[in-house]
Amino acid sequence: MVLCCAGCSTLSVEQEQDLGRQAEEQVLETATLLRDPVVDRYVERLGGELLEAMGPQPFDYTFDVIRDEELNAFAVPAGHIYIHTGLILKARNVSELIGVMGHEVGHVARRHIAQNYNRSRTAGVLRSLGVVAAGVALGGVAADATDLVSGVGLMAYLNQFTREAEREADAYAVEMLPRAGYDAEGIVTFFETLLNEKKANVPTFLSSHPATDERIRNTRALIAAGPQRAGLRRDDGGQLEIVQHRILVLTGEGKADRR
Repeated sequence: MVLCCAGCSTLSVEQEQDLGRQAEEQVLETATLLRDPVVDRYVERLGGELLEAMGPQPFDYTFDVIRDEELNAFAVPAGHIYIHTGLILKARNVSELIGVMGHEVGHVARRHIAQNYNRSRTAGVLRSLGVVAAGVALGGVAADATDLVSGVGLMAYLNQFTREAEREADAYAVEMLPRAGYDAEGIVTFFETLLNEKKANVPTFLSSHPATDERIRNTRALIAAGPQRAGLRRDDGGQLEIVQHRILVLTGEGKADRR
């Protein structure tokens, strides 16, 4: 797999790893992790299955659960993936949840976050967010985390992807889920579930990852064009339901919708 790409040549893997460590520190300062061994093991297992399907990677991926009712998931540089409890509760089966995880992993593997960081440096956006980017430009991320990573502002900016980046991340997930033994149709059905949300506000995951009808059609076409494998899983024998029940008990969040 070729990890270098146009637009990210000035941010090396090592620099992204340094940036990722600082971004992770900032997330831990501004968000509350669930830190439940049962939920953590479950999400880490799904992440591990994706990583095994992906093969050797330059980053050490981590998968953590944030205690938050918003329907959201996001990645920070160098493979730190975060999933909100609200999104886990919304998943109707494991293929939907691992589909979201595969999408986020795709953004990292395809270096989309590195591209966004470089574009923002070039445009001076980081400085407007209160970010000092000189450490990266000089060959290493030497600035303090409080200077380099400006809270949710930078995280939100780095996760604003182009349509092409979204298509690439969707395609990556479509490719990796069957390799991991899961039905990629879960990617599409989860987007459809979110689009059908009968809430006043658009789910956070959709506002940062616009799931248009065209995008759903494109993803279905990718699935149809790929190799058709028998025995791909959509469910996992009730394990997701156990995890969802545990989240409900631990957080008191609204009851998961089982439409």
